[in-house]
Amino acid sequence: LHLFTHCLFFPQYYCCYTPRMNFRPKLSFTADVVLDSNTAHPWIVVSEDGKVLRNGGHCQSALKKPMAFENGPNVLGKEGFATGRHYWEVEVGNKTEWYLGVARESVDRKRRTSLCPEAGYWVICLKDGNDFQALTWPSMSLPRRLKAQKIGLFLDYDQGQVSFYNVEGKSHIFTFSDVFTEKVYPFFGADVTVKHLF
Repeated sequence: LHLFTHCLFFPQYYCCYTPRMNFRPKLSFTADVVLDSNTAHPWIVVSEDGKVLRNGGHCQSALKKPMAFENGPNVLGKEGFATGRHYWEVEVGNKTEWYLGVARESVDRKRRTSLCPEAGYWVICLKDGNDFQALTWPSMSLPRRLKAQKIGLFLDYDQGQVSFYNVEGKSHIFTFSDVFTEKVYPFFGADVTVKHLF
């Protein structure tokens, strides 16, 4: 039995499209992801409960934070992962720009860099409302029909995989496959809401 109707395979990642896919068993690996305001770019506003990220468009604080991103409006989750399987969901709604994935603990947060695996990022994004991409190197366009308002992320650290799912459409969007050599953290850019799954 083959679930996939169309698969593209590349050395470090693959994209498989299927009308419907049951990924709810991954809920048994649910992680309570909370945004770490200490890593937030100065433009970023993080809610008190650490679940909502908003790009204020200008500097929100004069305080210098040594762990904060300065190369883009990004933020990490508080808890990083160095083993095991972890699942979380993010509400992007109808936002026209967002970035989601995981990042190595040691990524350069000060100098501008590409958000690609070679730089320590495993990320998909939406730009300008219609430009849906996996940020491989070079970046890979994703079918617009896979766009979602709620995205599930499943990290299997030991297998070196980060998978993205359309929660409402119950379909797989994209999987990065790599070898993780250090702790990785949930990564977010632009305006998103981390869903409570407990």
